Amino acid sequence: MFDRVQALVHGAVMERVTLLLNHVLASEAVAMARLQAHSGATIEIGFKGWPALLPAMPSAVYRVTPVGLLEWLGEVPVDSPALRIEIEMSNPAAAFAQAIAGTRPNVEIAGDADFAADVNWLIDNLRWDIEDDLARVIGAAPARELGRLGRGIASAVRGAARTVRNVVGDRAAAPTGAEESRPR
Repeated sequence: MFDRVQALVHGAVMERVTLLLNHVLASEAVAMARLQAHSGATIEIGFKGWPALLPAMPSAVYRVTPVGLLEWLGEVPVDSPALRIEIEMSNPAAAFAQAIAGTRPNVEIAGDADFAADVNWLIDNLRWDIEDDLARVIGAAPARELGRLGRGIASAVRGAARTVRNVVGDRAAAPTGAEESRPR
């Protein structure tokens, strides 16, 4: 039963993620133009090293449409995608903290070099303009203030994530108690 619920949730989440990705892509004509050059190509995003104790994270497979957007292929298996991206997820909590801190996770890319270069450009240059979307709904002035508040909160969360990462890194590098008590 758990597998069925997970499959339903996964499908719903992936549909919304695809809508968000396409919304961001559609906001920049140059992004769609870069993807149009790869119309029909598939891209698979997988999670390398996912802990066995957690429910498995299925790969996400997309096809580039003729207009330069993405189509989620669901559970359709793809023998050899044009581009395969493997995100290191052996420690999901650390990967999440990296994402919050604005650090790119460890990623392995295999496949078409031109497609990889364009996807890398998209990752580096595309950003969701939440403030612009909010302005369409609530007006420019309130959206600007909410954007300012959101940027402040995001900055605080990134700072906290960096601090936690540094503290955890310092503890991992610190000598154990037995080593400290030995005479020198």
